[in-house]
Amino acid sequence: MTTTAEQIRSYRGPVLFSYGFRPFFLFAAVWAALAVALWLPMLTGHLTLPTAMTPIEWHVHELVYGYVPAVVAGFLLTAVPNWTGRLPVVGAPLAWLFGCWLAGRLAIATSAWIGAAAAAAIDVAFLLALGAVIAREIVASGNTRNLKVLAGVGLLLAGNVLFHVEAIDGAGAGYGMRLGIAAAILLIMLIGGRIIPSFTRNWLIRRGAGRLPAAFDQLDVVVMIASAAALALWVVLPAERATASVALAAMAMNLLRLARWAGERTAAEPLVLVLHVAYAFVPAGFGLLALGILAPGVVAPTGAVHGFTAGAIALMTLAVMTRASLGHTGQALTASPPIQAIYAAALVAALARLSAAFDVLREPMLHLSAAAWVLAFGGFVVVYGPLLARRRTA
Repeated sequence: MTTTAEQIRSYRGPVLFSYGFRPFFLFAAVWAALAVALWLPMLTGHLTLPTAMTPIEWHVHELVYGYVPAVVAGFLLTAVPNWTGRLPVVGAPLAWLFGCWLAGRLAIATSAWIGAAAAAAIDVAFLLALGAVIAREIVASGNTRNLKVLAGVGLLLAGNVLFHVEAIDGAGAGYGMRLGIAAAILLIMLIGGRIIPSFTRNWLIRRGAGRLPAAFDQLDVVVMIASAAALALWVVLPAERATASVALAAMAMNLLRLARWAGERTAAEPLVLVLHVAYAFVPAGFGLLALGILAPGVVAPTGAVHGFTAGAIALMTLAVMTRASLGHTGQALTASPPIQAIYAAALVAALARLSAAFDVLREPMLHLSAAAWVLAFGGFVVVYGPLLARRRTA
């Protein structure tokens, strides 16, 4: 029987479309860097795009519903063949999916020309297509227990539709934004709860005796339920004290969850350590959410948004993209100095953005955060672009 790896090596089409992670990880990073590079001049009025969205709406949408779905697509299109034993989506079907995503970016950027409703339809089509492809692969394999990942895709789809409705009506209350962020955090908790202890355990076993991460168990299920409740309340009731109370509980439980994964033993390998650092922004986001409700004079309401986005989402997606790209292209699973620099820049971007939320040197911190963000994702493009565009050598 031909293995999936053998089937991949037998593919002779364009290298970029030989596996899902290649186009989506590469261009997700390109878009993340470009979107933030354009954001500051748009905010100050020095640049105007022909988009029907306001500059802030465009900024939020293109990171939450432009960048995040691309990374999710790259991850799922790479992971699902391993879960199902089926051929990966390659060649023309993969290029078509990528084209759907790219069309969404162009449609939103030119929505003042083509119409907001038409742009929304083009943009939403990508998540619909991705969900259909992933569902088909999982159902065809009979391995339906993995269908739960479609809940995250479904929430992103619903949030994107809601975001467009709010933007078109001009009376947005942020429900679409919060739902998209909540979906991304739940995916990080679900997938991260599997891969972080697994990757950490594998690395620590090679290092010798010592404490190992706890395996996924009932405590993780309780943490997921409590966190989902906190996020749901945040989406619907973002300023209520009840939301703050549940968020504080979610913060404490996620800190306990993180502490069980033996992250303190991973300092010698940044490729593993960064997973723990990234996950630490999940409880930080819940804490900032509660603080923004209970002490709004201390931290801006956007503190939680950026704790989740600039912190957990940015760092975790970079951690996954860097590691998966190394593994699937036959490279050693270790963080070289350039990869470590990518992580450092992303961490600076997150911390600077949170400093601005606390009104500490707000303007300089905003510019530092944007510059560090562009360096992090631009660095991924420079370091990984050649790797993702050439055939696997081992």
